[in-house]
Amino acid sequence: MIRGWCPGALRPMDSGDGWVVRIRPPGGRLDAAQAQAIADAAEAHGNGVIELTGRANLQLRGVTPASHVPLIEALRPHGLIDADARAEGRRNIIVTPFADAEADRLAAELAKALVASDLALPAKFGFAVDPGAAPVLTRDPADIRIEAGPTLRADGLDRAAPYRGPQDALALARWFLDQGGAPDGRGRMSALIAAGAQPPGAVLATPNPAPRPAPGLVPEGLLVGLEFGQIAPDTLRRLGRLAPLRLTPWRMVLIRGAHRLPAIPGLILDPHDPRLRLRACPGAPACPQAQAATRPLARALAPLIPADAVLHVSGCAKGCGWPRAADVTLTATGAGFDLIRHGRAQDAPALRGLDPDQLPKVL
Repeated sequence: MIRGWCPGALRPMDSGDGWVVRIRPPGGRLDAAQAQAIADAAEAHGNGVIELTGRANLQLRGVTPASHVPLIEALRPHGLIDADARAEGRRNIIVTPFADAEADRLAAELAKALVASDLALPAKFGFAVDPGAAPVLTRDPADIRIEAGPTLRADGLDRAAPYRGPQDALALARWFLDQGGAPDGRGRMSALIAAGAQPPGAVLATPNPAPRPAPGLVPEGLLVGLEFGQIAPDTLRRLGRLAPLRLTPWRMVLIRGAHRLPAIPGLILDPHDPRLRLRACPGAPACPQAQAATRPLARALAPLIPADAVLHVSGCAKGCGWPRAADVTLTATGAGFDLIRHGRAQDAPALRGLDPDQLPKVL
């Protein structure tokens, strides 16, 4: 079953281990009090699992109908909860973790305009604020991108228009709707562009994207990786006490201004760690649609994957853990795992119905 939307804090999603509650920190930023509040809420009102998502949000698992309201009330004083579900759904923005004050200003203005708008956009339609000299979010999910200049670019197009303010982003979103980009309430900008639609005013060349960052020192601080994007509550607390945090869509956290860390378990600090090659959804039993456990298998196969490749293990053909093509994708089915090369979880497999014991021989 494809739901066509992502969970929120005010609109949780049911799963095999309870409700999934997704928190969208404004600008992808967390201070020490916010990190503490999220960690406490995960333990008090969920099952203690905190996940960093591909849209640079945090989600808590194992929440129940009885614990949901106390969780929301615990997070609301920290500026982590929107006024209502409508506002929450429209504030679908990824901000570069390397944002300066100007990028943060652009993101805040866009968020305010989106919340106040009457746009009926698809639930997964999103925006990226990425105005650095070389964009870092090009490979991450967004339909409208604010990039260097600043410029405004429709995802899937190699040209941009000047960006003068949030009214330009909203106008491009309205153009998407007027062009029939979401005929059934779903749709993405890249599909509309691929069908031949051309937004007006897109005449400026776009800069080459930056390489995907890896764990380690960067000018803004220290990037640390998280296996499958999961972070233990106490780890989140400890990182928050060190310095302000920036969430990334790469299963990494930026510790602003940090140059070294005390010994904290559960962090990936080596850019060559084989776990960085892995993408996997929670799998069974956490997801009721998953046909098999995913993460133990991915972890076992990681050493067999070349250093520059990506292995995606998906519990079903939806491919939630990595909705793009991977070098190797393993999709669980009722008959075993299907193996797809250079494709997505729902693409045609090269081999079908493989037992996990067979996989090391065919990778």
